[in-house]
Amino acid sequence: MPADLVTTILPIAQGGGADPTDGLKAIALGVGAGLGTIGPGIGVGYIFGKVIESVTRQPEMREEITSIQWLGFALTEAIVFYAFIFGLIAFFL
Repeated sequence: MPADLVTTILPIAQGGGADPTDGLKAIALGVGAGLGTIGPGIGVGYIFGKVIESVTRQPEMREEITSIQWLGFALTEAIVFYAFIFGLIAFFL
């Protein structure tokens, strides 16, 4: 009976006769994009935590600190897009 189960499930897992490596590429893309967002998530949390700490210590520099905060946020979030684009490139090549 296990042989019948394998012959029944295998075509479904392969996507109806598609190349099995396509499924592995999709899994790799999902894992890569997921891991690529962990670092920037930690970085953004660290940036905002330090901004709150800095403004609390020196409230008169709030405007300058806030402008630097948004620059750091944008640069950190760019890493997410790089990870996603590199994942797509690897998926389609």
